[in-house]
Amino acid sequence: MKKIKAFILIYSCFVCAVAAAQESPKKLLAIFAHPDDEQSVAPILVKAVEEGVEVTLVIATDGRLGVNEYTDYEAGDGLAAIRRGEMECAAQVLGVKLIHLDYHDQLKSAEGFDGHIPHVQSLILELKEIIDQVSPDAIITWGPDGATSHMDHRLVGASVTQVFVSQKWNKPMDLFYFGVPKDFLDTARAKTLRGQERSYLNTQISFTESHYDKAYQALLCHKSQYPSEVVARIKKERAQMGKTLYLRQFAVPKEIKLTLF
Repeated sequence: MKKIKAFILIYSCFVCAVAAAQESPKKLLAIFAHPDDEQSVAPILVKAVEEGVEVTLVIATDGRLGVNEYTDYEAGDGLAAIRRGEMECAAQVLGVKLIHLDYHDQLKSAEGFDGHIPHVQSLILELKEIIDQVSPDAIITWGPDGATSHMDHRLVGASVTQVFVSQKWNKPMDLFYFGVPKDFLDTARAKTLRGQERSYLNTQISFTESHYDKAYQALLCHKSQYPSEVVARIKKERAQMGKTLYLRQFAVPKEIKLTLF
């Protein structure tokens, strides 16, 4: 009888452990360069939150150099502080947990090798710590195109990729790159600089009008970058691309090849 009770107890614990594991929410980690970069994938971040996914958004830089033709802010510490507040506002609207790092726009590239390289190496090591802590099921970041060819975009995406391939992770983890189908772009130049052939965009996530609306409510938080009338125009232009986000999954080889051909 004691053996039977012990077996039942062990079996019950096993069942509880399995049930707990099954109930644990999936985790999504989105890693981008600047405050407002999250807009590229915002509709599916909203969708993921709605579906019960734990979404963590990492923004690498402080946005201190984010001046443009829409506003008259000056680059520097003041703008960095403003954009940090705007990013907190956007994260709250999206419903995601925010980790806003403190690296400079352009990752101190203007300071040359001695300024830039330590800054980037520190970023890579900190991203490793974050991925270890969050232990996501999936990561989304920039691909080699950086969506706009921005060097910060491309370098942040490359840094995430380096961390991803630097070790064998304890749990299954997928890496995805945001992409723009080249047929959405008008010129041969744009298609080469930032477009992608659809056959490479092997993950296509649909979203609804409500996801889309909330994404653009979040973009309104970034007032230093986009006045409301500009947000309205961007939203209208983006609507022409439909209600699908395109991603390219990082391909992990299934077998070792012994020849290039």
